[in-house]
Amino acid sequence: MSGRRRQAPKAAKGRTDWKRIAKLSNAEIERMAARDADNPGTKKADWAKAFIGAPPLKTPVNAKFDVDVVEWFRSQGRGYQARMNAVLRRYMEVHRKTG
Repeated sequence: MSGRRRQAPKAAKGRTDWKRIAKLSNAEIERMAARDADNPGTKKADWAKAFIGAPPLKTPVNAKFDVDVVEWFRSQGRGYQARMNAVLRRYMEVHRKTG
């Protein structure tokens, strides 16, 4: 035998085999994570400029925009309202500085 550990049968597609996972040691989990190409590890330097902070408060408003404006932002994909907010924020910041 090659010394390789036999893989346990996988859970049904879309289901997590929690019993198998609960039996894994931290070292086994770390080894599996290190080999996961879809989830590369991070280094201390990756977190050097990270900070913990609350997102800005949001307030719901009832606003009316031109149909073509909204359609254009929507056509850019998910998050269109956040992009609209970013454009309005930039406008506000520029005009706040210039008075």
